[in-house]
Amino acid sequence: VYQGTLINKETHTYTMFVTVNADIMNSKARVPLVMKVKDICDQFGEKYNLNLKFSGLPYIRVVTAEMIKKEMNMFLLLSLFITTLILFLFFRSFKIVGFCMLVIGVSVVWAIGLMGIFGFKITLLTAMLPPLLVVIGIPNSVFMVNKFHSEYVIHSNKIKALQRMIRKIGNATFLTNLTTASGFATFTVTSSQILKEFGIVTSLSIMMVFFISIILVPCIFSFLSPPNTKQTKHLENKFVNTLIGKMTSVVLNHRTIIYTIATISILLGAYGINKMQSTGYMLDDLPEDNKLVKDLRFFEHHFKGLMPLEIMIDTKSKNKALNLSTLRKMEILNDSIHSSPYISTSLSASTAIKFAHQAFYNGKEEYFKLPNNNTKNFLLSYISKSQLNGSGSSHLNAFVDSTKQFIRMSFRIKDIGTKKMADTEAFVKDKIEQIFPDSKYRVITTGSSVLFFKGTQYLVKNLAISLMLAIFLIACFMAWMFSSKRMVLVALIPNIIPLILTAALMGYFGIPIKASTILIFSIAFGISVDDTIHYLAKYRQELQATDWNVHSSVILALRETGQSMMYTSVILFFGFAIFGLSGFGGTASLGILVSITLLSAMISNLILLPSLLLTLDKLITNKSFKEPLFQIYDEEEDIELEFLKIESKEKIEESETV
Repeated sequence: VYQGTLINKETHTYTMFVTVNADIMNSKARVPLVMKVKDICDQFGEKYNLNLKFSGLPYIRVVTAEMIKKEMNMFLLLSLFITTLILFLFFRSFKIVGFCMLVIGVSVVWAIGLMGIFGFKITLLTAMLPPLLVVIGIPNSVFMVNKFHSEYVIHSNKIKALQRMIRKIGNATFLTNLTTASGFATFTVTSSQILKEFGIVTSLSIMMVFFISIILVPCIFSFLSPPNTKQTKHLENKFVNTLIGKMTSVVLNHRTIIYTIATISILLGAYGINKMQSTGYMLDDLPEDNKLVKDLRFFEHHFKGLMPLEIMIDTKSKNKALNLSTLRKMEILNDSIHSSPYISTSLSASTAIKFAHQAFYNGKEEYFKLPNNNTKNFLLSYISKSQLNGSGSSHLNAFVDSTKQFIRMSFRIKDIGTKKMADTEAFVKDKIEQIFPDSKYRVITTGSSVLFFKGTQYLVKNLAISLMLAIFLIACFMAWMFSSKRMVLVALIPNIIPLILTAALMGYFGIPIKASTILIFSIAFGISVDDTIHYLAKYRQELQATDWNVHSSVILALRETGQSMMYTSVILFFGFAIFGLSGFGGTASLGILVSITLLSAMISNLILLPSLLLTLDKLITNKSFKEPLFQIYDEEEDIELEFLKIESKEKIEESETV
């Protein structure tokens, strides 16, 4: 009974199972409790020179939670440092960098406060929220500051520049935040509570970033002195302007090459997508050299794993569960399932009876087998009286219900991944149907191994649906703002191609589709479409200014928004790239792949989108697109320049007296 369960004679390995109170595991007390148990074991191992290994879900949960806490602080500091450094390199002003970070700091405080208000716990996903907000929130400030500076350079009126900043990019900024929030909000339709909480808090926090930005940025800069030549010098950045100039030349003169490259990218992407695989492991977010993974592999090697696989048999009649015929069928099922290289032998009422039969014959191994019917009844009378840990509960109660209609078999299985688990589940079901036919028995398979396998499959499907929902919602928002369905279809193309390329990279490099990696697509799409919205908003404004000259409008929009798009894309690229340093594989993959997706989306929006607008100008740029959702006033006609100045308190009191 102990061989293969508690003892491995060949490798001189022994196990000890410790059960933990469920209430404690769901409270803060679990961390000191598990660590205290580990300390006691470590002292024992050191005293007797033993090599101890630790595993099991309670232990894994505690250790990974502590890793998450450390990473949360590390990524927050890293994101603040990187975004601060990049902002300073762009704007060359500590004052601008300081106020941009103030806006983000307020947003992060609100986000963490929302988690506290809703009672959400810190998980692997919600731990990413503060650094995510730092990275996602900065583009708001970049677009606003760039627009403020470009307007101020034209007429040197600070208040007029701030007013135009709000009027001209306020609507686009609102929509970009709305689309990004929508990408995260779609996680609320999944079956995972962790994803739902992440989706709720992140989407609300991103919208909060918009309102904080649109209020604080104009307020702060209205009190500051007007920007000097040094602060606006970034508008004349030679490298950026040269790069935009080359892109403009490519768009004007080489559109055939652009479309050819885009077509080849789609074809290569389609081939790479066919190579994608969907799988997931309980600890696949941790590297193979991590101690948690090593210890789990040790248990799998010596005892065929730790993940529970439970089989419950409903005999459909009371008092039938302990019949000798049922017990013999269970033995056959045990031997059949145990033949799999991934599944251990079972513990069940049948095991207890065999153990008692061996004990009755003085421990002779040849009697570790099912007895005849009379002996079985005699042994059961003793087993039913034996108590489990002095609790007053019989050993049999763990495997047989009080009516003796239901009986349970408990196996352990290796962490073999969802792909192999699908084959193993089919194998187990086939054996069950052969031995316990549906006409006479009802058999249910469960356990954390099955729940993890089914949950991963279900979650991947849910997230695929959430991605489709994100694309649909964002398309609706863009159609609502631009009043042109054709324009929306064209606008989606430059943002879907990067997703195809990212999926292809996952196929080529063997990065599997799983819960943590499929998040990439909703997040990246929600963010990358921001550049498209800013460009199209400026393009529409230029159409009005140039009297419907599509060619000039495309080029002017590219030159003005190109710089901001490049600034924000660089920040987003490095901001997400820091997650590549994570000790969790899923988080690292998410950071690297989102960075690549956003970089390719920037190139696509700067080159492919203007090319499509020039090629399809008569087809997509219709009258409805020309008419804005919100009226944009011409300040030169509607407002006199002298009214766009802040008067001193003394002048106001003097005018009131007069």
